[in-house]
Amino acid sequence: MVDVNGIRLHIAEQGSGPLVVLLHGFPESWHSWRHQFGPLADAGFRVVAPDQRGYGRSDRPAAVDAYTILHLVGDVVGLIHALGEEKAYVVGHDWGAPVAWHTALLRPDVVLGVAGLSVPPPFRGTQPPLAAMEKRFDGRFYWNYFDRPGVADAEFGKDPRTTLRKFLSWASGDAPDAGAGRQPLVDPERGWLATMADPEVLPDWLTEEDLDVLTESFAQGFTGALNWYRNLDRNWELTAAWHGAVVTSRALYIYGDRDLVPAFPGTPELIARLPTLLPNLWRAPLELPGCGHWTQQERPDEVNEALVEFLTA
Repeated sequence: MVDVNGIRLHIAEQGSGPLVVLLHGFPESWHSWRHQFGPLADAGFRVVAPDQRGYGRSDRPAAVDAYTILHLVGDVVGLIHALGEEKAYVVGHDWGAPVAWHTALLRPDVVLGVAGLSVPPPFRGTQPPLAAMEKRFDGRFYWNYFDRPGVADAEFGKDPRTTLRKFLSWASGDAPDAGAGRQPLVDPERGWLATMADPEVLPDWLTEEDLDVLTESFAQGFTGALNWYRNLDRNWELTAAWHGAVVTSRALYIYGDRDLVPAFPGTPELIARLPTLLPNLWRAPLELPGCGHWTQQERPDEVNEALVEFLTA
């Protein structure tokens, strides 16, 4: 447990050497990086993965506005310094990727290099994201569903293990309709889980023991994690000063060709332009064939190889 910015963060760590901070996404925990600890530590790095605020054994502030991107970046910077380091490599997946990218954008002086999995670098749009998606998808986009106070919290918290089993299977590259250009739309009356199949068998990359660990991390519910989404428009307001700014740190982007996030409206075009938008992109975006949303869990060998090459280059 580490004291950072007035809260306590739970971390897992292994190895010694330059610090690498691994940031998980939704609905996950530090455990999503279980396949990365050994290889990165063996390559000569000190690897630390926190449960980010609102998750796992870390603190869950009650206020919704305690989960802005500035708080999340502050946690990363504070964690680096609390661990006795001045600089670190920062790697993020899903929601952890925007936190990693924004850490590099807002505090390049503490970032040795940044890697994002699934979610590409942030380029601030011309209108608030929740409002934009509300208009585009008539309020059915999952961000807007998550923004409704208490609604998704109750749906997901009713049976956390079933919720997580459905989510992880639905967004896996093994799902029958993965990569079919689907958008994560929710019937506001039925909820999201009602449209997800409950698999009899877990994907090959996920064990029942992994699911046990993740289920335990959500024993206190999903509200803290959902509060991240409830700050999307607030984040847009808070980052106005960085409109048009680019990430200048050395960067790596990895995604799966069956991941629904890189298919979000406008994202394929953004990915195609990354070599011209990121001045220090280390290599062209790495696309992993057959990989769904859970990048480092579904394709650990390819992700580990790319990360080790990037960190040691």
